[in-house]
Amino acid sequence: MNKITFFTFLLFSIAFGQVAVAQTAAKAATPKPVTKAISEEEKINRLIKYVADLQGATFIRNGDEYPAKDAAAHLQMKRKKAGNRVKTAREFIDGLASESYLSGEEYHIRFKDGKTYKSRDVLMKELQRIEKL
Repeated sequence: MNKITFFTFLLFSIAFGQVAVAQTAAKAATPKPVTKAISEEEKINRLIKYVADLQGATFIRNGDEYPAKDAAAHLQMKRKKAGNRVKTAREFIDGLASESYLSGEEYHIRFKDGKTYKSRDVLMKELQRIEKL
């Protein structure tokens, strides 16, 4: 009887061990969500889209006021002209989207609530949000 008890115990131990191994293997095989880092080009595209989508915002460039869509078109044009000289979203913000190349004046954004901010500050905050996604 002792031999039967021992063999029963042994069979249960082996079976339980295989189940535990199978469960561990299943956990290891379960794919973890992969957060794909977006390219700098995509970050720039998202920043320009963010500008275009700012409802009720006014962009102030060299003392003149422009609606959001026009400001986005202007930034897109500057991006195209810059070509590969601007490689990162931060370079885009600092080199193209923050001030006039001709006058050196800072760009500003006046929001629907009447508050005005430097475009650099607004775009850097949006870039930080994009990079956390």
